[in-house]
Amino acid sequence: MDFWNLTLVEAASKLRCGEMRAAEYIEALLRRCERHRELNAFIYQDFEMIREAARQADKMLDSGRALGPLHGAPVILKDNIDTAMMPTTGGTPALKNHRPSRNAPIAQALINAGAIIFGKANLHELAQGITNNNRAFGPARNPYDRDKIPGGSSGGCAVAVGARMAPTAIGTDTGGSVRIPAALCGIIGFRPTIGRYPQGGIIPISHTRDTAGPMTRSVADAVLIDKVITGSMEEILPARLTGLRLGVPRAYFYEDIDPAVADVMESALRRLRDYGIELVEADLPDVGSLDRDAGFAIALYEGVVDLNQYLAGHQIGVDYAAIVAEVASPDVKKMLGRQLDRGAVSKTAYLKAMNELRPRIQAAYHEYFASHHVNGIIFPTTPLPAVPIGDDETTTLNGETVPTFLTFIRNTSPESIAGIPGMNLPAGLSPRGLPIGMEIDGLFGSDNELLSIGLALEECEPAFPVPNLSA
Repeated sequence: MDFWNLTLVEAASKLRCGEMRAAEYIEALLRRCERHRELNAFIYQDFEMIREAARQADKMLDSGRALGPLHGAPVILKDNIDTAMMPTTGGTPALKNHRPSRNAPIAQALINAGAIIFGKANLHELAQGITNNNRAFGPARNPYDRDKIPGGSSGGCAVAVGARMAPTAIGTDTGGSVRIPAALCGIIGFRPTIGRYPQGGIIPISHTRDTAGPMTRSVADAVLIDKVITGSMEEILPARLTGLRLGVPRAYFYEDIDPAVADVMESALRRLRDYGIELVEADLPDVGSLDRDAGFAIALYEGVVDLNQYLAGHQIGVDYAAIVAEVASPDVKKMLGRQLDRGAVSKTAYLKAMNELRPRIQAAYHEYFASHHVNGIIFPTTPLPAVPIGDDETTTLNGETVPTFLTFIRNTSPESIAGIPGMNLPAGLSPRGLPIGMEIDGLFGSDNELLSIGLALEECEPAFPVPNLSA
């Protein structure tokens, strides 16, 4: 059996009915992890612990006990999500021995459903970047080109899922950290409406913007994970695409993008029209400027307070300043150093961002959906494909030197401030064989509708090419 190419839904079904043994399935995936260790997808993975969990899953099946929906299925967690059975490092030296006393609620929900925690994935240090060039634990490498970034900060999750080491992972997204690596590694990345998933037990950046989100190879897998985490019993079925309306905001979201991204997006839009979707050309005014004024003010101000609260709650014996002192990645050191200086963002600026600018972004999205009668908004997830590992500060776009971080988050940041759901779908490959993603955003609270649209598109879209890795 081609174990490594099974989706989560396929694997869970076979495991629950006994068509496939957990021990055999898990062993095949562990061999694949070992074979492609150079991709550096994991910070922590205990093979014997995982094997024992698989043996216990098989014993449960044999005993006839009730099985959860994820019985025996492997799920990877980003290494900023608390686990009692393994360290939670945040990808930073000061927390390399941090062993939480309990699982994060989101991790516990997966375990309660029968999932096997398959390891802790590499990330951009403290989730503060988009390249995943982690100087403490090494860079994660894009499975489509090992010299390129996988995106971040949930880069290890995207690498592992894209490279078929496991069918799914849980990342976190503050300004694009699930959707960006999903786009660059050719997988699904779903950011839910803010507050849909529990955020306790996750090393924070900003309580206003942070959320966990599934990273999978099929939308159906994201639906399954969403149902497990939310406890929802509502059935989500593929939407009817004929008559569906998607907004296409050319200004800002489609401006100054790589020609390969532009070509892939235009091809994708033509396919959507062929599926019966009506594309509504309409711009989203001021969203870029509002994002620039509000985004960093919120994240920088909340970053110090939220991380100190997490550290104090875990009684680790270090504070924010001690964490920063040991940060290994220069770009993260620089960013967190700014946050240490409380003058970087005043309380007045923070309150303006929260009480004036953020509501304006939320109102802009609400007005867009209402006035244009659209079911979603579609745009390129990132303005360019994956860039070389090492381009942490700057990279090249259309012949110009541009800031790497700000360029990659340009299209994914505004909706994270608004708190609305968004989902990356693979759109195509660049001429150099690098994945390019398209994002569809929904209105606040419309997660089920967004997932329904994704399910329908998945039925129509051609199969996405698998990275050229040895089996």
